[in-house]
Amino acid sequence: MSGTGPTAAQRGESGRMSATSDLGVMATLRRGVQVSPELLDGAVVTLGLAVLAATARVLVPIAVQQTVDSGILAGGGVDTARVAASVGLAAVGLLVGAACSAAVNIRLFRSSESGLLTLRTRAFRHVHDLSVLTQSTERRGSLVSRVTSDVDTISMFVQWGGIMLLVSVLQIGVATVLMAVYSWQLTLLVWACFVPLALVLPRMQRGVNRRYGAVRERYGAMLGAVSEAVVGAETIRAYGVAERTQRRIDAAVDGTRRAMVRAQNLVSVVFSSGVLVANLVLAVVVVAGTWLGVAGDLSVGRVLAFLFLVQLFTGPVQMATEILNELQNAVAGWRRVLGVLETPVDVHDPEDGGVPSPRGPASVSFHGVGYAYPGGPPVLRDVDLDVPAGASVAVVGATGSGKTTIAKLVARFMDPTTGVVRLDGVDLTRVRGADLRRRVVLVPQEGFLLDGTVAQNVAYGLRDDHGGDVDAAVRDVVAELGLDAWVAELPLGLGTPVGQRGELLSAGERQLVALARARLADGDLLLLDEATSAVDPVNEVRIARALRELARGRTTITIAHRLSTAEAADLVVVVHAGQVVEVGTHHELVGAGGHYAGMHAAWVAQTR
Repeated sequence: MSGTGPTAAQRGESGRMSATSDLGVMATLRRGVQVSPELLDGAVVTLGLAVLAATARVLVPIAVQQTVDSGILAGGGVDTARVAASVGLAAVGLLVGAACSAAVNIRLFRSSESGLLTLRTRAFRHVHDLSVLTQSTERRGSLVSRVTSDVDTISMFVQWGGIMLLVSVLQIGVATVLMAVYSWQLTLLVWACFVPLALVLPRMQRGVNRRYGAVRERYGAMLGAVSEAVVGAETIRAYGVAERTQRRIDAAVDGTRRAMVRAQNLVSVVFSSGVLVANLVLAVVVVAGTWLGVAGDLSVGRVLAFLFLVQLFTGPVQMATEILNELQNAVAGWRRVLGVLETPVDVHDPEDGGVPSPRGPASVSFHGVGYAYPGGPPVLRDVDLDVPAGASVAVVGATGSGKTTIAKLVARFMDPTTGVVRLDGVDLTRVRGADLRRRVVLVPQEGFLLDGTVAQNVAYGLRDDHGGDVDAAVRDVVAELGLDAWVAELPLGLGTPVGQRGELLSAGERQLVALARARLADGDLLLLDEATSAVDPVNEVRIARALRELARGRTTITIAHRLSTAEAADLVVVVHAGQVVEVGTHHELVGAGGHYAGMHAAWVAQTR
């Protein structure tokens, strides 16, 4: 097959969205920064300010030592000037440190929000670039959580944990250097107390990482279950399955709770270990420092300063253990977002820009086309079909015969496993996506409406390059399709709210809005999934009239659920068990005595 689309094997592998990235922690962070380079904007300046903030905190221990040894315990008595100078220097240092910390937080917040904006935007765009087939492998709520709550976990770490981890590491380093200046013996003792924790912590962090990964998966599943129940509330009530649905929701919520509890239990152990070691260090330093002081190796001021430095050392260590736990949560969320970005786009524009597809009545042809959904048997086999430009074609067949798959291939919601589909003689994989969407318009059986007014939903069909009066364009389309009388019956006319998913309108009214939207889109080829299969008689007449106007001068391919549609078509295509078995006019096929003749005879018998 010509074009630059993926191979059949590649499509089989990319038919499912990646649950999560399999990168390690550091590789995940590096990849995250590559995806969102704004996270490092001004990083050198921010780092410098963080160093100043960390350095300023050690001024207090220095001031304590100088105040005690050179001020209070001075040889000639209390030196008030030295005490005042030491206290003043510490105060100035703390004010400078506070200003630096505030500047670091502001800079980090700005850069992180810019980076996370890029991450959300890229993830959302990639979701829409994926084929409908790939999107459908994950529940909508879980998919939404990848772009929302999973990014929020990253946001919490980057904006709080990231800078705190940075400042904590710097503070530990500065405190260590100053402790070594005062007493290298006590410094070695402090680090010796933390060595066991340092050896055990990486293994515990890996466990936290796994448990937070389970939390993110459970959370996504919970959102999927909740959103599914909200969208299907009417069906749930109609079938009286509220209790059964509630049990499913309860199970999903409880699963999230249990995953979170398991993660937090381990987090508590890690944090408590840091607290235990910190208190142990403080006790050891008090005993050893007192002994060294009695022996004359340390002055009182140096012992007191060292105790302050130990607090500056152990505080960040305890904070670092908590931040590392938050890091594991953020990495779990980052992996799920990267899992979206790593999912291959199996339907994409040609890399070389493709072939322009000029406007005009469109012809479609299938040559040896076969298709199999990932992991399933073939649903189309060796389909050969020519649809002339301007023709009205009805595709008929039993449920599961493959007729809807034919429409999806023409719309290029997916690419064929074998063979080629051509638009005006050009392989669809060589046609630019923008040209294809401009020329091919699909009207589904159940038109999806956004929460807004009738006019806003109709205007959704306008192209981005439309420069005219939107309201006038909507009114013109309504008049052209003969829908003025229907609009006049609405409470607020075109300003009537449709509700979420169009729930304030009937099925037929939603379809009328969808047809008006399709007319504004002004495609050359219309793909129609039987628009009048489940509507009331009044709206059926309106829809039929609107369809006639909509199809005028255009090629139409209709997935026909009723043979009355096939009777009026220029060409009837009969699909059976994944193959096109008959093609011809209604009268030709009835006279041929084949599949279509049998279907038509059965339909006529039912309508009598």
